[in-house]
Formats: sequence, C-alpha cells, structure tokens
Amino acid sequence: MAVVSIPHVRVQAISACVPKRCQRNAQDEKIDEKDRGLLIRATGVEERRIASIGLTAVDLCEVAARELLRNQCVDPDSIDILVLVTQSGDFPLPASAIILQDRLGLRRDIMAFDVGLGCSGYIYGLSIVAGLMQSMGLRRGLLLSGDVSSTRCSVSDKSTYPLFGDAGSATLLQHDVTAQDMHLSLFSDGSGYKNIIIRDGGMRNGFSESSFVPHVVSPGITRSRLHLELDGMGVFSFATSRVPPSVNDILSSLKMQSSDIDFFVMHQANKLINETVRRKCGFSNEQTPYSLAKFGNTSSASIPLTIVAELGDLLARRSAVLLLSGFGVGLSWGNALIHVDELRCLPLIEVSDDGRQV
Repeated sequence: MAVVSIPHVRVQAISACVPKRCQRNAQDEKIDEKDRGLLIRATGVEERRIASIGLTAVDLCEVAARELLRNQCVDPDSIDILVLVTQSGDFPLPASAIILQDRLGLRRDIMAFDVGLGCSGYIYGLSIVAGLMQSMGLRRGLLLSGDVSSTRCSVSDKSTYPLFGDAGSATLLQHDVTAQDMHLSLFSDGSGYKNIIIRDGGMRNGFSESSFVPHVVSPGITRSRLHLELDGMGVFSFATSRVPPSVNDILSSLKMQSSDIDFFVMHQANKLINETVRRKCGFSNEQTPYSLAKFGNTSSASIPLTIVAELGDLLARRSAVLLLSGFGVGLSWGNALIHVDELRCLPLIEVSDDGRQV
C-alpha cells in the first residue's frame, strides 16, 4: 500500500508489563549444553518472562493500562476508543477488549474491539486507533497489545519454546493539532500463512483426540497440533526479503534517509533476522535498540516493550523520530514513522504469578 499519513494524533505515553518469573535458556535441560550456546548466539535470546497458568495477556495489558492512566492522571471517562491487539484473548468470545472496558472503568459509549494480529499487530493497532481518532474526532485512544505466546509452545520444541516470552503493553494516543503527521505502510501475504501456525483449535480444524497427541518432528522438536509451529527458514526468507524494501520505501516516499531516524525499533523476532534487516536498511547499532536478550520474542508487545525497556529514560528528555517495523505471523508486516516529544515511558512493571504488582 502507499504510505498513509494521519495528522493531529500524538503518541503520548507507553507502559509495559511482564511476569516476574524468568527462564534462562542457558539452564534449559531439555536442550543439550552445546545446542544451548548455539541457540543463544543465533537468536540473541538469553532469558524470557513466562506467565503462570491463569495469568493472561488480558491481565498483563490491564495492569499496564491501569498504571498508565494513573501515572498520566488520565480520567478513564476521557478515553474514547480501546483496541486490544492479541492472539491470546481470554475466550473465543466475547472479545477481550470488551472485558477490559469494564475492568478499566471506561465509559460504556466507547468503541472497544480486538485485533487478532501478532508480530505486526502494534503497527496495525497504531493505524487503527490513530485513524479512527482522526476521522471521527475522538480525543483520546488506548491501544493495548500483548500475548502469552509461551503457553502456545511445546516445552519440548527447541525451535519455538526458547524464543517466546510473555508481555502486555498500553499506549496512550492523544488528539493534538500541533502533532506532526504519523506515517504508516501496511502489508499482508496470506500465501505464507503456514510458516507460523497453530493447526488445531479453530473452526477449520477443531479439537479432537489427535489434537493433543505429541509427535516427534525431529530431534529436539516434539509438539502436538495445538502447539505453535514455526518454519524458521520460511520466516527468515520472508522477513529479510520483504521488510527492508518496505522500510526503504516509506523513507523514500517521505524524502528521508536512515540517518534522519533517531531510533529504528523492530519487532523482536530473533537476532539473525533482525540484524539482517538492520544492515539491509542501513541503520547503525546505535540506532537499533534490542530487548531480545532479556525478554525474547513477545509478539504484539515487542515494539512497545523495547521502547519502554531500552529507550524510556532517553525519550523522556528529548524529541525523536522513531521508525517502527513489525513483521511475522500472517504473513503480515508494516511500518510506522512517528515523531515523539518527551514521550512518557513508565518504568517496566512486573507482576507475580497471581497478577499482583511486585
């Protein structure tokens, strides 16, 4: 798609919430010691935050949103739209955003709905919330994004389980006539949907006895049809061939170069993919923050989590141009170029297994 520009909407504040429980890949006894070292070097993932059973993406996003509203002294009644980006909602129905509208004490006369995207979801979410705010004259919007991907991975699958962590986030968007335009480009290619997939449990392939049966795919990879499958080579080929041209196109359309960008914040897929994309797009190490080592791939929460964990203190003191890029499951990808001015990022929030802040 062509680059779309949305005026008069500012990204005002961001918060992120993770489980306190930490798992280190160097201590994963299901993977032999040699393979652990190779995996950490290739993926860049040293440890991840793992949600306990019963702690959901909705819970993590609720804590992030509640703290964000409290910290920014925002009256819940002033929120006009709530969008939740997640692939791990609480129920098949109703939409989890509706539940969060009630739990956060928001008005009943607002829009609230789910967007079922993962790795590109934060970019899509920004476009939806900002676009609706601009076109409908809304004053404040709340974008929540988060997943508990670890629950969808087999602990006996070294191709997925060591990569994924759990997190939730909240982003406050504000109508502001002085805000510089937000620029977005969004893409999808469903021909590659099998590259990242959970085969059973939906309407196409429901639950059956065979859904739960683990099968050995290869040494170190055992999973059932209810677990996440990841075609590593397919995802690598997709990300490294499709993302760089889309990033270069948005820069070219705005008559900008990589040197005009303060920070290039990518979805945290894995180190090999991200470093290949970074180099192809011409960004330096200093321009490209990573949260992979500490949190792994946190799906729809990875971009806001990276901003909070790696750039929060710096962005609070200055103006900056951010280029955000999300890519993955779908296949789906997108970019957002935003200007921030003393962006408020809350300190990272941690919760215990029962969902209480620690």
